[in-house]
Amino acid sequence: MSQAPTPLETTHGYSPPTVRQFSVFLTNRVGQLHDLVAAFDGSKCAICALSVHEASDHAVVRMITSDSDEARRLLREHKVAFCEKDVLIVELSQGHTLTSLCLSLLAAELNIHFAYPLMLRPNGTPTIALAVDDHVLAGQILRRKDFRLFGEADIQHVH
Repeated sequence: MSQAPTPLETTHGYSPPTVRQFSVFLTNRVGQLHDLVAAFDGSKCAICALSVHEASDHAVVRMITSDSDEARRLLREHKVAFCEKDVLIVELSQGHTLTSLCLSLLAAELNIHFAYPLMLRPNGTPTIALAVDDHVLAGQILRRKDFRLFGEADIQHVH
């Protein structure tokens, strides 16, 4: 009886840092986005990235926060429909451009499902949130190309 192959992250001993993204589902009515972001006012949880995708009757708000446990609690408390997904946060700096990031993932035939910038910059440089086919493989590739990846601990104290 043969054993299943070991996942890459175990074989190579590396699982990239990820950040929890919340996709919040709102009815497309005036004031819904305000109510969502106001729920975070005064909490220990800052909104670090926000992307709004609107349709005729609803909107999907993708957001990254400084504290995913607190964000989850706030969203539940306010009875907001949401789902969660791990995304990569990648720093773009000299020599590590958006073009080189895309080329690195293209060479591995990895798809980028969506991407959006963070409002805060842990090192003062642009950062981008990425959802990809395989975040472990993408993280390994980007690390080999000397891209810097951030986890939640890296963005918790940057406001």
